[in-house]
Amino acid sequence: MIKKSHTKKLLIICVLTAMCSLSFAQSPVKLSNKKASREARALYSYLLDINGKKTLSGQMDVKWGEDELKYLQEVTGKQPAIRGMDFIDSAENENEITHAIEWWREGGIPTIMWHWGAPTTGQGYDNSKKEIDIEKCFEEGTPENIAMWAELKEKARLLKKLKNAKVPVLWRPFHEMNGTWFWWGKQGPEQFKKLWITMYNYFVKEEKLNNLIWVLGYTSKPDAAWYPGDEYVDITGADDYGDDSPHKTMYEQTKQISSRSIPIAYHECGIPPDPDKCLAEGVVWSWWMEWHTGHLTALDKEYLKRVYNHDLIITLDEVPNIMKKYGK
Repeated sequence: MIKKSHTKKLLIICVLTAMCSLSFAQSPVKLSNKKASREARALYSYLLDINGKKTLSGQMDVKWGEDELKYLQEVTGKQPAIRGMDFIDSAENENEITHAIEWWREGGIPTIMWHWGAPTTGQGYDNSKKEIDIEKCFEEGTPENIAMWAELKEKARLLKKLKNAKVPVLWRPFHEMNGTWFWWGKQGPEQFKKLWITMYNYFVKEEKLNNLIWVLGYTSKPDAAWYPGDEYVDITGADDYGDDSPHKTMYEQTKQISSRSIPIAYHECGIPPDPDKCLAEGVVWSWWMEWHTGHLTALDKEYLKRVYNHDLIITLDEVPNIMKKYGK
């Protein structure tokens, strides 16, 4: 026979256990970098807050061709919440840093990618598709190793300017890594993960770039074999240049890769997914980013205007004061 006092203790234990479990289930997902800056934590908290509820609009912005931001303003009357930049041209990288700082101060969110020319081949898009022996990047004293570290140090110098300006950035290196077109993906997942982890450890542990939110971007066919691990990634996503569908399969495949409930992004698109279709199929991307120049101007203007003015989509004017609301 169980005494009443014992029954009462068991009840209290059960209640406390349930409360702890609930608290754990509702606790926010942490950034991979335990020493992330106040700004990075605030931005990530915002992304988690809207996760599954709203989608941020994004636009890749380049110095050649169209003035994408001006074009969007003229067509939609709006500006994107996220502005995309690229460390593709060393002559322009300082300007990209300036743009990132300005965008954050205007209330927007900057994201930076890097079409990294294969070490020893030079910079630019064409060189990012050339093949080298990746293993030589890790052999001290080789031309590939020297070139790789020179590039990493230079990019750390640039990103440190953002850190000093208290600007967080959605950092998306090595994009579309599980394709066969860029040098970092040509020799399989193990070599890619070695590159990712090397960069992560150098930027985070040595250079103390605590303003970075690490964004992993797949091709349209996400593959867990290429995942560096939860301790090195904060956001996952994929690219596709197909139609205006929600790309539900791509979304679900990406979502299954991480063991954490982290934001899932549609990093590059030719056509923004139709928000009505997204709602109908239960697919709410954290953000999408329309690609530049002809990809943008080829879009039907009425469709673009409808997307930018849809209730599901967050534009620049609708982004809250992130630091005021989330910067605890």
